[in-house]
Amino acid sequence: MSVVFYWHPMSSATPVACALAELGVAHDRVRIDIRNGEQRTPEYLAINPNGKVPCLVVDGTPIFEGLAIHLWLGDRFGVARGLWPAADTPERLQALSWCAWAYVTYAAMINRLMLATREGPLRDSVQAAAAGQGAAELLGLLEDRLGSQPWMLGGDYSLVDLVVAQVVGYGTYVGAGVDAYPAVAAWLAQVQARPAMQGEV
Repeated sequence: MSVVFYWHPMSSATPVACALAELGVAHDRVRIDIRNGEQRTPEYLAINPNGKVPCLVVDGTPIFEGLAIHLWLGDRFGVARGLWPAADTPERLQALSWCAWAYVTYAAMINRLMLATREGPLRDSVQAAAAGQGAAELLGLLEDRLGSQPWMLGGDYSLVDLVVAQVVGYGTYVGAGVDAYPAVAAWLAQVQARPAMQGEV
């Protein structure tokens, strides 16, 4: 199988870089300089019409959007490596739910918080307070889950932990801190300490 990873360091491609490392997936990398607009060139748009990173090309067929890539990686490589639940199991349903929760529900809230707090036309203290409260409520859900088990799916680390932790970790940089959630904070530190999370990603 040929896998080509289009990426830029310290970008939304970082979680996929970490997942590829965690799963030990052999791949080639093509750096797309998003600062210079390479993601909008005709050559790259022919691969990813969304004009963003990350993107994988698998045996000539592109797959883009971080969540879609994670789910494919989990299904294709994670089951055999014990890092993703098998199909038709209750754990698989939980994996899909929590990954979507991170990339859709929680990410939307922290993006709302970021826009309302940074300098610019969308800065709004009322919206910032509302988004902060929304993020706190969502972190409370995560605290409840991790307060009763060490990892997202139970007793063992999985790709779900990597996916959720990447979004929660990003949230800490935009004002959604986890200090008030001891189980989340301890879990996040454990995930971030894994070898796959280190290095140039």
